Amino acid sequence: MDRIIIRGGKPLSGKLPVSGAKNAALTLLPCALLTDEPVTLRNLPRLADVDSFGHLLNQLGVSTMIEGARPEDFGRVMTLRAGRVTSTVAPYDIVRKMRASILVLGPLLARAGEATVSLPGGCAIGNRPIDLHLKALEAFGAIIEITAGYVKASAPDGGLPGGNYSFPVVSVGATENALMAAVLANGISRLENAAREPEIVDLCRLLVAMGAEIEGIGTDTLIVHGKPRLHGATYAVMPDRIEAGSYACAAAITGGDLELVGASAEDMHAILAGLREAGVHIEEKRGSIRVAADGRLKPLTLSTAPFPAFPTDMQAQFMAMLTLADGASVLTETIFENRYMHVPELARMGADITVNGRTAVVRGVAGLTGAPVMATDLRASMSLVLAGLAAQGETQVNRVYHLDRGYERLEEKLQAVGADIERASDG
Repeated sequence: MDRIIIRGGKPLSGKLPVSGAKNAALTLLPCALLTDEPVTLRNLPRLADVDSFGHLLNQLGVSTMIEGARPEDFGRVMTLRAGRVTSTVAPYDIVRKMRASILVLGPLLARAGEATVSLPGGCAIGNRPIDLHLKALEAFGAIIEITAGYVKASAPDGGLPGGNYSFPVVSVGATENALMAAVLANGISRLENAAREPEIVDLCRLLVAMGAEIEGIGTDTLIVHGKPRLHGATYAVMPDRIEAGSYACAAAITGGDLELVGASAEDMHAILAGLREAGVHIEEKRGSIRVAADGRLKPLTLSTAPFPAFPTDMQAQFMAMLTLADGASVLTETIFENRYMHVPELARMGADITVNGRTAVVRGVAGLTGAPVMATDLRASMSLVLAGLAAQGETQVNRVYHLDRGYERLEEKLQAVGADIERASDG
């Protein structure tokens, strides 16, 4: 099994490219099911989750073709075509590995009139039920049955009629599934208290490029005028705001100076505000963001919440950064109930963190020390890498397959800006 070895204590400096967004890519890929024409996605990150989703789409009858690119290039171009949907079943062995597989439910139901998708179950960071996905689809006219661990959804003869649904709590995935189902419905569908994340906006923009009619993009009320069919399109995946935020924390924790090329400040207001409050210099440029830090960081009080508030996917990285702040920080996690699994590993490196329920108090220390640590999930993995970049001595991060799910060529990017980091394999 691979591991990442880091010899820390070196400030990072230089230009670091930001890849296409993982969370957006996994939402855009299933849009190929909504048309029999080609959908070409540019700036698609080279990630394990993207590959897994591609394999799932292949099983459903979608052909995928990757344009030739130099191995050293970041991102890639993929053309997907679902000339005919040959299967409407997303099996357990795929869905259990990648929860985003549930996002084939809406488009399969809209295009083929039926879908059978395995229940994804829980995950390391907490329960993520799909009841809101199903309730939204039922509001649009779907018939839902749960049997033997699978969701079986079907549309009435003639297709989904469309309808209205108000989410009791904000759900990104349920908003995405509902949108993809609504674009081919027979009538007008209305979603209230919908998620407003930039990845939702990216999805809406691709659907509009494919011929969908959507009002209220970027707001919490989305009105979708169903169309009898959509056409193909070419679309570039948005830059990854979580990857950009993670590398911004890398600059901050090492006292470095990085230019994040391709990052979009428009999608990162809460993240950048937190960095500024911590004493990090932020310079927003056209097509990039410069992040620089010198001197001790200031402590913060942060609480995660749906966009446009501070994202849960940045909590672990900020926690790692704040282990070296001058004072005590208070972080509250409101989205997932089990998202502090990185705390014991950071403590192995000398961090002083106390957890009480959903609140963590991070008391800044003078320095961290390298140690062997174990990654538990994607963002926790990155927090350990960040701590390793700042720590004295050698850090070994195990279970790096988590990192491969969400950070494209992490070692190469960090090596290019001065990090002493490498991948090693037990084999």
